Amino acid sequence: MQILAMAVPLGLLLALLGCTTALDPALDEAWEGWKSLHGKEYPGEAEPIRREVWEKNLLRIQQHNWEQSRGQHSFRLAMNHHGDLTEEEFNQLLNGFTPAWPEEPAPLFQPPQTLQAPVEVDWRAKGYVTPVKNQGHCGSCWAFSATGALEGLVFNRTGQLVVLSEQNLIDCSRPLGNAGCRGGYMTSAFQYVHTNGGLNSERVYPYTGTDTSACRYNPRDRAAACSGLRMVAQGNEAVLEQAVAAVGPVSVAVDASSFQFHFYKSGIFSSVSCSQRVNHGMLAVGYGTSQDRGRNVKALSCEGYIRLLKGADNQCGVASQASFPVP
Repeated sequence: MQILAMAVPLGLLLALLGCTTALDPALDEAWEGWKSLHGKEYPGEAEPIRREVWEKNLLRIQQHNWEQSRGQHSFRLAMNHHGDLTEEEFNQLLNGFTPAWPEEPAPLFQPPQTLQAPVEVDWRAKGYVTPVKNQGHCGSCWAFSATGALEGLVFNRTGQLVVLSEQNLIDCSRPLGNAGCRGGYMTSAFQYVHTNGGLNSERVYPYTGTDTSACRYNPRDRAAACSGLRMVAQGNEAVLEQAVAAVGPVSVAVDASSFQFHFYKSGIFSSVSCSQRVNHGMLAVGYGTSQDRGRNVKALSCEGYIRLLKGADNQCGVASQASFPVP
């Protein structure tokens, strides 16, 4: 069973919540089912506080979906394993991308002159993408985004889909500016793999979701390598689409700070609450066109998974910090 690590002291959490409210007994069964599904246990007085957070999140989800059923939104929400976290805790624990353009920018991606980007691309269907992973309570999204792009690169070169080690990046790329569970950059992760001469697999170097261990990279078990990286022109969704079509999965960063992003379930995400102040690393794995309320709408698919509206002035900043490794 998972014992929840408290993101903030209980007293401070009570202050963030304001006055506590009576718990709804009609939700007892749903609460117990949710705890069982996600393996949640709480020490002492923590349970009613976490239950209150969960109930408030559930009510907001239900309100959004009621509005969506009346045509006010293009996407639906659903309760997930983060349901006992406040927005502040979610952002503190999980959104670990540090936005910054490199001091020495890498070369920009130049679309091949002969490129004829297809109408739709899905690298998951072509075998380039490993199953969705769980970063736990560690702000290591940057490492997961980087391994995703590297896994696609390895598959493109070898035809083998190898699950790569985020923990290797967390433990070993600090000299390049990454800060483990406190955030980092995909570009620095790619640079580490280049200068280090490789990266281990998840099998050899398993994930712990902590950043207190020394580097244990084993060069005899190198599972991936790259010779450098390319950046995608900042804010240019069209060039990002071309990069995804020409290269494969591309590392991106988005603003994932909103409640709607945390509990997204299906549909095409488009929200005025989503800014271009990016804070969460993801992997762009394709794009295409979908039906939304009787019209064709273009969307970019990011691993996790979420479909972001394309052509909406860089929705959630998805084209602001895009990059990928090169062989």
